[in-house]
Amino acid sequence: MFKIQTLNNISVAGLDRLPRDRYEVASEIAHPDAILVRSAKMHDLVIPDTVQAIGRAGAGTNNIPVPAMTARGIAVFNAPGANANAVKELVVAGMLIAARNIGQAWHFARGLTGDDAAIGKAVEAGKKHFVGFELPGRTLGVIGLGAIGVKVANAARALGMKVVGYDPTITIARAWQLSSDVQPALSIDDLLSRSDFVTFHVPLTNETRHMINAERVRIMKKGAVLLNFSREGILDDQAVVAALDEGHLYAYCCDFPNNLLKDHPRVVTLPHLGASTAEAEDNCAVMVADQVRDYLEDGNVVNSVNFPDICLPRNGGYRMAIVNSNVPNMVGQISTDLAAAKLNILDMLNRSRGDVAVTLIDVNQRCPEATVAQLRAIAGVLSVRCLGN
Repeated sequence: MFKIQTLNNISVAGLDRLPRDRYEVASEIAHPDAILVRSAKMHDLVIPDTVQAIGRAGAGTNNIPVPAMTARGIAVFNAPGANANAVKELVVAGMLIAARNIGQAWHFARGLTGDDAAIGKAVEAGKKHFVGFELPGRTLGVIGLGAIGVKVANAARALGMKVVGYDPTITIARAWQLSSDVQPALSIDDLLSRSDFVTFHVPLTNETRHMINAERVRIMKKGAVLLNFSREGILDDQAVVAALDEGHLYAYCCDFPNNLLKDHPRVVTLPHLGASTAEAEDNCAVMVADQVRDYLEDGNVVNSVNFPDICLPRNGGYRMAIVNSNVPNMVGQISTDLAAAKLNILDMLNRSRGDVAVTLIDVNQRCPEATVAQLRAIAGVLSVRCLGN
């Protein structure tokens, strides 16, 4: 019986992927094998020694101490792309809100007073203050062409916009999904200088923090619009507000309200709605539950942020999953100990990522506890699990 601890409300659609005859799931549970989380901050939590995996029902993992988990041999999974359509739709909405001055116009309309005739007269007199512009022919710059960025770029093309994209680490799979009409930018500065709208779909790291600052704002077209439905901190809010006040930028639409932004007349802030759809929450929960289950039962790794992807089909043998430091002769030492126990290796696969390696081994019979202890004693071995047949 596997024990799963939930730190947030996880969609039932995801929890239903964990059969109750094999999984015990609860928010309060002793000695969990895995943790499922959404937004709960885990950096100050004591993670039990029994935990083998953490599944984040979303894309970002900033709330999880990933390096510390890696050092302990704990796999951290996320759900990239599961909320991509939800975020894409909000980005498109953000462009329309900014271009048509929807926020300001709505605020104006809600403040109207008097009888219907007076309101009608005020509407006709006031609407000229909210004249906007249309999207076709405008250029959208997309920084980050992962699951979300690709969907945003393709949607903008369908709306008749020109699209410029920048992502030096774009994968082959995402490149195949991207519209052939999307033009590549040579750099972030090149993209900024060519775009009427700029949207960001990158994680928050030391390299991306304040990616848009006062210097880069000056590169942008006069009247450009910024959209941030990715992570707070990617844009320097002070620099953006200064450019709005000067009239250099037209509008800013984001998912991260604060005291500087929330009342600014040229800013629309939303309460972190990017992935807040029932469909996205279901998709994220299902994806991460499937990944955690596959790891616990078979040792396979898909969509981990700290472990290599690895998948070894079962062939009837007894499965062992070993996580170790990526250093020379680890597989040799493991094989030697198994041979000394007279275990025949039926199949084996080893994959590495950075400083971590995962080895899946199918042997002809259950590994003795004494041999498991020997494997765990090898310098650099982080975890050894016997998963049965």
